[in-house]
Amino acid sequence: MQVAIIKYNAGNIKSVDYALRRIGVIPLITDDKERILSADKVVFPGQGEAGTTMKFLIDQGLDRLIKNLKQPVLGICIGMQLMCKFSEESADMQCLGIFDAEVKKFVAQKHEDKIPHVGWNSLSGLKSEIFTAIPENAYTYFVHSYYVPVNNYTTAICDYINPFSAAMCKDNFYATQFHPEKSGSVGEQILRNFMNL
Repeated sequence: MQVAIIKYNAGNIKSVDYALRRIGVIPLITDDKERILSADKVVFPGQGEAGTTMKFLIDQGLDRLIKNLKQPVLGICIGMQLMCKFSEESADMQCLGIFDAEVKKFVAQKHEDKIPHVGWNSLSGLKSEIFTAIPENAYTYFVHSYYVPVNNYTTAICDYINPFSAAMCKDNFYATQFHPEKSGSVGEQILRNFMNL
């Protein structure tokens, strides 16, 4: 099985590479369009700022490529946010529009609310194949200042300041706001489940 990690100006590509190697998958980190198209699975990771990242994807022609992929695709963190139609992080930038959802900025409701949301938090309402063998209220690792509200594509919910989409799915596109590559044995099982789709 060939697994492609999309190479672009995003932060956590190496940690995703290491996590996949830990579960026995040797991925290819590439921005070569033909190699991405021919891969069995595609991972679209990321940490960074939505506007500059989206501009980079457009400049490289990767925006059209990602939207038209037919094999299972996993977006992680900003990868998930860029799969939405619009982000408040970059007011003048449309995103990929795979999910008909908008990315919102966390707004503190009380003094102890810290932004960004950093650390371990629990998942509820799990309803996707990527959560096979994952118990309700399992903990995963988050680092983000922006979130996607709960919507028709939501497959897991996390509650921080307000409930938000911890994961989403539409057709062959899967996405997690949390970092499975940094989420210990739970994250490894989620990655295995994605590889087994």
